[in-house]
Amino acid sequence: MRPAILGIAGDSAAGKTTFTDGLLQILGHGRVGQLCTDDYHRYDRVRRRELDITPLHAECNHMDILAQHLRLLAAGEPLLKPVYDHRNGTFAAPEYLAPRQFMVVEGLLSLTTRAMRNCFAVTVYLDPAEELRRVWKVRRDCAARGYTPEEVVAELKRREPDSAAFVRPQRDTADIVVRFQPVEGSVDDSRLALSMVLRPTISHRALTELVDKAAADGCGSVRLRLGRDAGHPVDLFDVDRDISREETRHLESLLWDRMDFDHHVQRRTIGMFLEGNRRRHSDPLAIGQLFIAYHLLTAAASTDR
Repeated sequence: MRPAILGIAGDSAAGKTTFTDGLLQILGHGRVGQLCTDDYHRYDRVRRRELDITPLHAECNHMDILAQHLRLLAAGEPLLKPVYDHRNGTFAAPEYLAPRQFMVVEGLLSLTTRAMRNCFAVTVYLDPAEELRRVWKVRRDCAARGYTPEEVVAELKRREPDSAAFVRPQRDTADIVVRFQPVEGSVDDSRLALSMVLRPTISHRALTELVDKAAADGCGSVRLRLGRDAGHPVDLFDVDRDISREETRHLESLLWDRMDFDHHVQRRTIGMFLEGNRRRHSDPLAIGQLFIAYHLLTAAASTDR
């Protein structure tokens, strides 16, 4: 079985894991497998410090092995993949990974080369507002990885050249760019505006019809418009940060009705994120996750035909 593979890239703490968790809920854990490209780091945390190299640098990763493993997955073949433990910055025992109906591949450098991108049915770049990403990184690295706020800020500064050189260029290669924007002067993760760049590298026709239907039904907090990104024509999909729960439910229902799954449990869990130890919900996040899942399902159906 050849899986439909979604490739997600983004800078450190851009929300890749949170976004992926929602996709796993939508697609169903029994139908979807996951691969994190951070597992392909060449060096552990101690060795990186000795070499003064960041994990964002291509030379700090086994890009050739990653590309080989992506080709195996795309061909429906199993593989033995490396495992990097972010909790302590070391490598664990390799794991056997067999492809499932859907695969989600996420990490810092998932879309680096054309050969890698050719393995994906849909590609996504997560591009949150920079002030938001920095808050997320401090919060996560202090809570889960044992850093102090000062250490995280210093690491962000040290990584900036490699982020500009290796991570951010992937934005221009993605089919879809997902951006969350906070209220000015506030970072409330439950009230983030969502903006998506939809490039014509894949079809968005069905979603265009869906948004038009939602607008006709009175959903004024979602808009689809023509625009330009990096000098090229694109569709731009916007969701207001203050979208009402009623509008959200209606748009979600339109999306769910187009997806041939039983989602009674998943409906309650998408759009969830952790803030410290507290689980919270974001309507724009849920909508973004559903849109990407729908694109992957559409790509899979097209492949099956």
